Amino acid sequence: MTFSTETFKLEALKLEDASSLNALMISNGKSFQEYLPQTLAQNLSELDSKNYIQKKHTALKDQTEFTLALKDIDTNHVAGLVILKNLDYQIKQGEFAYCIGKKYSGKGWVTQSIKAVSRFAFEDLGLQHLQIIIHKTNEKSINIAKRSGFKWTKTLENAFTPPGENPVNMELYELHYEG
Repeated sequence: MTFSTETFKLEALKLEDASSLNALMISNGKSFQEYLPQTLAQNLSELDSKNYIQKKHTALKDQTEFTLALKDIDTNHVAGLVILKNLDYQIKQGEFAYCIGKKYSGKGWVTQSIKAVSRFAFEDLGLQHLQIIIHKTNEKSINIAKRSGFKWTKTLENAFTPPGENPVNMELYELHYEG
């Protein structure tokens, strides 16, 4: 699955992206720690990022998870990630996670990517339901979900435990296949 515009492209992570991915994670560590602690923890060094990319490549081949790099067209640097995960082909459902570096935020890249990957999930993978689970304080992510056509469904009680903290409620946004 690839997607591109005049300013960015979305494609599978490659081993040569390890340095750029690691730099993205480290330079945005504070915000990623809050909302994507597991992804951050797996990318704390360039070697960690290489191992992460290898695992994600295998998952992509097996179609168990799709971890895609959002890349700046001009520099080819990893600007963010769009992850289609928790795929359940029995109930035809998947979940999105995503992040983007502060430097690239506000350009609409994640929204465009979520829309493109949603089409792929519905048309190529045969999924019927997509989810995004967001903390109510993550307004940027909520706006991305809404602009991508997702609707708030319900509050999930104690659905996420941030590192070293108590469980918190999360908000469930969903998009259903209309085709």
